[in-house]
This record gives sequence, C-alpha cells and structure tokens, in this order.
Amino acid sequence: MSEITFSPIHTDGQRAAPSAVAALIRSRRTIHLFKPEPAPRAKLLAALDLARWAPNHRLTEPWRFYVLGRDTAEAVARLNADIVAEKRGARAAQAKLDRWLSMPGWLVVTFRIADNLVDTQENYAACCCAVQNMQLYLWSEGIGMKWGTGKVTSDPRFFDLLGIDPAQEKLVGMFWYGYPAEIPQSPRKPVEDFITELG
Repeated sequence: MSEITFSPIHTDGQRAAPSAVAALIRSRRTIHLFKPEPAPRAKLLAALDLARWAPNHRLTEPWRFYVLGRDTAEAVARLNADIVAEKRGARAAQAKLDRWLSMPGWLVVTFRIADNLVDTQENYAACCCAVQNMQLYLWSEGIGMKWGTGKVTSDPRFFDLLGIDPAQEKLVGMFWYGYPAEIPQSPRKPVEDFITELG
C-alpha cells in the first residue's frame, strides 16, 4: 500500500494559492479501499455546505443530499446482494455484501426534475459541479470518495428505502466516503488531445 500524505491548502487572505488548488485537483482520486474508521460527520457537513456553492442555472439549487446511517446503508447493501444473487449466485452476492457492509460512510445525491428537458439537464450538470466541490474539499481533509451508479440505484426498491419519489428526483450517484487505505494511480492523456482552437 502506498504512503498517504496530504498537504494543506495555503491561503493568502481569502485567496487560495493557485499552485495548491492545482495540486489538490491533480491529486484527487477515486478511492476503492477504505480504512474502517468513519470520517467525522462535521467534515461531511462542511463538504455539503461547499457543494451548494456550485454554479446552478437560475439558482434552482436542485441538489438533494441523503446521508445514510448504518441501518439504511445495510438495507441498501442487502438489496444489492439480492440483485447480484439473481444474476451471479449466492457466493458472488455474499462477497458483494461483505464489501458493501465494510464501507465506512454512505451518501446519495439526487437532483430535482424540472418541468422541461433543458432545465433538467442543467440541474444534473449543476449537481455534478456540486459533487466535485464536495470531493475536492473532502480530499483536502484526507477523505476520499467513490462515485457509483450501479444496478441497485435504478431499482425502485432503492428509492423506497431512501424515501425518494422518483417522479420528483433523479439520481446523481451513490457515494462511499472515508479515509483511503490505498490511493490508486490515475494517468491522464495530454491536454492537447482534447483542445480544438478555432480562429
């Protein structure tokens, strides 16, 4: 396992040093393996407070955050195991259940469905920005996340467990969070591969 170190963001008054912001963005990783101890609730709440400062069309503030306690998280994990069992059998379901039950923190993010497709797409985009705010703040605190949208999150029983009306809200993602046990590498292609300059 890799050594895990995080450098604090240095600030100059209200302005974060550009190099520190760049380093934070480049260093963030999706975390697959977590230490067992949960992250402090106060850190998550601070991240959610910063999430809502994301840009959002017409200030719709479409995001909704569901912080799952152990009972709800276990219910979701067992529902997922049932879905896996139907496709891949009891052994695969048990392995998946064991992994999911080991996750130290759970969060679900949804967005409000608008009256038209364009605004609904704007709401989803705003929530993706909110998620990035959240992830970057948590990363600065040494806390990692994994963003998932597996089969369980499209099952009507999932929405029932969380008390979400799927006619009113759509899923952005289900997130596991906690202190990383391992930080993976994540190479990127050169930025020039994605740029088209138009005169």
